[in-house]
Amino acid sequence: MVGATSVERVLERLEIESFVVLAEELHFGRTAERLRVSRARVSQTIQRLERRVGAPLFERSSRQVRLTPLGKQLLDDVEPGYRLISRGLCRAQAAAKGVEGSFAVGYLGGAAGEFALAVIRRFTRRYPGIDVRIHETQVKAMFEPLRDGEVELLITQLPVEEADLVLGPVVLRVPRVLAVPANHPLARQDSVSVEDLARGQVFACTGHVPDYWQEHQAPSRTPEGRIVHRGRSAATLPETLAMVGAGHGISPVGADVAETSAPRGVTFVPFRDTGPLEYGLVWRRSGETERIRAFAAAAVEQSAADR
Repeated sequence: MVGATSVERVLERLEIESFVVLAEELHFGRTAERLRVSRARVSQTIQRLERRVGAPLFERSSRQVRLTPLGKQLLDDVEPGYRLISRGLCRAQAAAKGVEGSFAVGYLGGAAGEFALAVIRRFTRRYPGIDVRIHETQVKAMFEPLRDGEVELLITQLPVEEADLVLGPVVLRVPRVLAVPANHPLARQDSVSVEDLARGQVFACTGHVPDYWQEHQAPSRTPEGRIVHRGRSAATLPETLAMVGAGHGISPVGADVAETSAPRGVTFVPFRDTGPLEYGLVWRRSGETERIRAFAAAAVEQSAADR
């Protein structure tokens, strides 16, 4: 437009996008990660925009980044239009890629649930035209929601060795702890070993749970060859913890359980000689879609951001 000001003529999408995202994040590193450019590129873009505006838009220090009053005014002016354009572009891209529509994601356990919500926020920012539903699964029916079509993708605890399922990237790792009755001798220790599993009865899992999965969580023999006795069966985590509290056995669980569940009579003791519990993405071999690939990409990005 002939009458446009110099600022109007030179404002480019990267400048507006960098400004709006930095105003949200107030952190150059996270802004660069979201925009998939270098931190230096973001800094240079903002500096160029500030020169063209003629005044600082952000106050920067070694500890924080915040908008100046002029920056807040510019954000109020440009953000609605930016959001409208971004939504339109995302919808067009999603439709072209087949990512629109309804998408059901399952998860096993609290840590996986929190991770799923973070990924969904990232995913729906990128594809606002998609409706993501979330479904909690149980150990007793680990893969049934996936095989029955109730969910398209599952964030679940590994290992997964099923011929009809695809194991995608590992996205979450959680330290292991041992849930023991509060009056058990192990409850007085600062840490436990895998060998200590032979000092109590470990709960078995009821339902359609693969033997290899149970063996991975609690081996039938310790590394030194001691027998690990299987005790009562439990179908859900709350049921397991209730029976631990009642003194009926012990159970390896993730550290997230200790942080979110503290039933009476249960003590959580960290393992000193095991690796973390790993969670990965799983989907039907016959049902891979562009939606799944796009969600998996967002999950990998979220996993990297959480480290």
